[in-house]
Amino acid sequence: MSLSRRLKSLDLLTGRGRQPTLLKLCHAGRLVGGLSVAWQVTPDEAIGAVTHAMGGLATKLKVLDVRGAAPMQLEVRFELPPDVLREAGGPRVLTEKWDVADVPGLVHNLNDLYRDARDVRPVVVLGEWADMVQLWAVPRPALRALLADGLLDDASNVRALRGLLDER
Repeated sequence: MSLSRRLKSLDLLTGRGRQPTLLKLCHAGRLVGGLSVAWQVTPDEAIGAVTHAMGGLATKLKVLDVRGAAPMQLEVRFELPPDVLREAGGPRVLTEKWDVADVPGLVHNLNDLYRDARDVRPVVVLGEWADMVQLWAVPRPALRALLADGLLDDASNVRALRGLLDER
């Protein structure tokens, strides 16, 4: 099965064109949940677009403070799903400080933070194309299928994604 047909079967492809790779499809805006981020964009500039693409609880993340350049320190407030072991029930709201060097580093932190949030789409770092980092927020069932098919073997965070799904 061709790449385009497989992506269409998973409802991950939109539009028309003949881009032969995931990098080129993402850059062309054809991947559902795909983002092209210029290499000079800083993590604090990208965090809104990335969390929006992730959806679910990730959209509630707030940046409270930004300091420094590289690595940049972000202070973030976020909500996590209720913990069944806590008596109070309800969501958990926490604050953390992250040292983040670049957008792929930000993606790593976000994927790790929301590893247990079923409604949040993990982000694949497809790589660089046309001086931009190509990112792709993929629903978990489709991510499993893409990993099983070997279509994400060239993604720079493929090991972390496999680990994220293996813990389920």
